[in-house]
Amino acid sequence: MNRKLNQFVAMLQAALGLLLSISFAIFLFVLFFEPFPLDGFALNNGILFVAAMGAIAFVIMSLVRITLPWLIKKYDQHQFDPLLPPYANSFLIYVLTFVSFTFYIRYVGSIDLSISIMFKMGLLSLAPPVSLWLHDLIKDLKKQNKSLRKEIELAQGKVEQYEEDYLSKAIEFISDSSTETFSLLMTDVAFVKSADNYVEIVYREGDTMKSKLIRNTLKNIELQLKTHPNFIRCHRTCIVNMHHVEKLNKDINTYWLTIKSYSEHIPVSRQYLLKLKESI
Repeated sequence: MNRKLNQFVAMLQAALGLLLSISFAIFLFVLFFEPFPLDGFALNNGILFVAAMGAIAFVIMSLVRITLPWLIKKYDQHQFDPLLPPYANSFLIYVLTFVSFTFYIRYVGSIDLSISIMFKMGLLSLAPPVSLWLHDLIKDLKKQNKSLRKEIELAQGKVEQYEEDYLSKAIEFISDSSTETFSLLMTDVAFVKSADNYVEIVYREGDTMKSKLIRNTLKNIELQLKTHPNFIRCHRTCIVNMHHVEKLNKDINTYWLTIKSYSEHIPVSRQYLLKLKESI
C-alpha cells in the first residue's frame, strides 16, 4: 500500500509544476482581461473568486491526468495502456472545465449568462487541454530526438568500427599457381583489372599510385574479394574499390568511373551499372 501511495505522490510531484502553471495562467487571464463582469465583487472577493477558477482547472486536470490513471493501475495490475486515448483525455478535460466554469460563474458568482460569456468560457476552457497537449507533444518530440540521437551515436560507432577494421585489414592476392602472393591493406587497393593472362592491381602507396601484376584471372580475384562488399565488379575487365571512386560519369550511352588522384578512366558496362549505382 505504501509503495502505491509513493508512486501516486511521485506522479503528483512530477505533474504539479505544469498543472499549477496552467491554473495560474487561467487566474491571471481572467483577472486582467475579465471575460465576464466582476463589478459585483469587492476587490478581495473578486480575486478569490477568480483564484477559485484556477483551482477548479487544477482539480479537473489532476483528476483526469493523475488520479484516474493511478486508480486504474492500482485496481487492475494488468492495465498498462492509458485509460483514455490522448484526444479523449483532452476532450474530457475540456468538457469538465467548461461545465464547471459555467456552473461556477452562474451559481456561485451569480453572473447572468449570455451567448458572449458562454463563448468566452468555451475558449477559456480550451486552455487546459491545449496546454497539456502541447506539453505532451514537446515531451514526445524530445523523447524521439533523444532516441534518434542514440541511434545516430550507435550508427556512428558502427561506422567508426567498420572504418577501423577496414583500414587495418589486409588482402592477400594469390596467383593461380599459389606460388606468388601480394599483400596490401584493403584501403590501399584502388582497383584490379585484367591484363591478358595476368591481373593488374593498382594501389596507393603514399601519394602515388602504383601497380603490380600477378598471374591469375579476374574471376579468381573476384572470388578472393567476395567477402569484401566494398569491391564491386564494374566491367568484365575491372573490379573497383568503392572507397576510391570519385564520380560516376556518363556521356550519351557510355559510363565510366573516375578514381581519386588517378587520371585513367575505369569503364562501366550496363551489366553492372545498377549494382554500382546502388553502392554509390
